[in-house]
Amino acid sequence: MTRRIDIVEVGPRDGLQNDPANLTVDQKLEFICRLEDAGVRRMESGSFVNPKAVPKMADSAAVFAGLDRSRPTRHIALALNEKGVRRAIDAGADEINFVLVAGEGFGRRNQGMSPQDSADMLAQCAPLVLEAGIALSATISVAFGDPYDGDVDIAVVGNLAAQAQRAGVNELALGDTIGVATPWDVRARIERVRMEAPDVFLRMHFHDTRGAALANVAAAIDAGVDVIDASCGGIGGCPFAPAATGNVATEDVVYMLERAGFDTGLDLGKLIETAHWLEKVLQHPVSSSLSRAGGFPPAKVPA
Repeated sequence: MTRRIDIVEVGPRDGLQNDPANLTVDQKLEFICRLEDAGVRRMESGSFVNPKAVPKMADSAAVFAGLDRSRPTRHIALALNEKGVRRAIDAGADEINFVLVAGEGFGRRNQGMSPQDSADMLAQCAPLVLEAGIALSATISVAFGDPYDGDVDIAVVGNLAAQAQRAGVNELALGDTIGVATPWDVRARIERVRMEAPDVFLRMHFHDTRGAALANVAAAIDAGVDVIDASCGGIGGCPFAPAATGNVATEDVVYMLERAGFDTGLDLGKLIETAHWLEKVLQHPVSSSLSRAGGFPPAKVPA
């Protein structure tokens, strides 16, 4: 059987949160609809964080209220604390993704927490999510490097993973928030997390700041990971990570995987069309390679 790799689309949240453009709720909903038309069945559709810190996500409740719930998409809401978790529950999120932080410097600036503070907050919030019957996942941000402190100890990542498992998290993402990972880093951290938290599913989240994201996706898949975060057009970035660029592009990942024989369930042509649509509404070019080059050239029919 063809191995399935599931893509979690993060464009509507991680993609838009730091973009210069200010999309309306209707434009965000059209973006989501286009992604659904391309086959996306799981996506980050907003975040419930301090609107003063991330103003582009201040309308997430309105976005969730406007979603077409007749479609088979699981809509993920990101949260950092109990207030955000309660707002996400009230908005009807299908899944809540809680953010842990592996670096002290980034953690203090991004969510006002140390790594252990973020783990303690997850332990406090997890019962609220689970009692509401909502799926709970977590992302360890700056799992490969902190923009302020540099190297992140792999032992910290492993310890956070173990605490996430104890809190009841079903799936854990390792986030290369500033795009510093290499394939060898990816394999090492996957191995450590599996040792510390053997009962959670793994997901990987790569930014392409230094051009290694596709190689890192390949390394993760070779290591047995079946779920990858990606953002249509390669848009994205973090307000609290200097020089961090966009996520790995959904269409670039889909092209690479499907050329290798994996199944993603996504329509590459529609993803490329959506990337072109994004360039119009964002009023700037997107970074994905496939939006410029297109898919694999069709065979020429002999005259």
